[in-house]
Amino acid sequence: MSGAPAERAGKLYSPSLLALAASLADYPLSGDFALRGEGRSRTCGSTIAIGFDLDAADRIARVGMQVSACAVGQGSAAILAGGIAGRTCTELAAAADALEAWIGGEGALPDWPGIEALAPARAHPGRHGALLMPWKAAQGAL
Repeated sequence: MSGAPAERAGKLYSPSLLALAASLADYPLSGDFALRGEGRSRTCGSTIAIGFDLDAADRIARVGMQVSACAVGQGSAAILAGGIAGRTCTELAAAADALEAWIGGEGALPDWPGIEALAPARAHPGRHGALLMPWKAAQGAL
């Protein structure tokens, strides 16, 4: 049974999640974003600064992030960034609410590209704060 924690960690930190974390370089945070937000996970101390620009139809046109978090927080941020272009603030809020309900054991994962990579984190309550942090920061910015 000594391999059980290592096995669970291996499922949590999958190659796909680690690759997502590396993709954050595609979303640099500069000082010219019209909307900005910040977040911090109380459970692990992870932090995020996030910026958005909206288009003329009030849809998200551009996103930038600066993330200091574990691979779960980084992966969650990358998933958010990868699927946010063209979404409205209402769509983002609905996805964030659905993700929070799912992590709490209610409902299904939201309809968001790549979100299934976060599924193993549900069994790790110590990572829930980092997983939700980017989504809450995004809501705060908008």
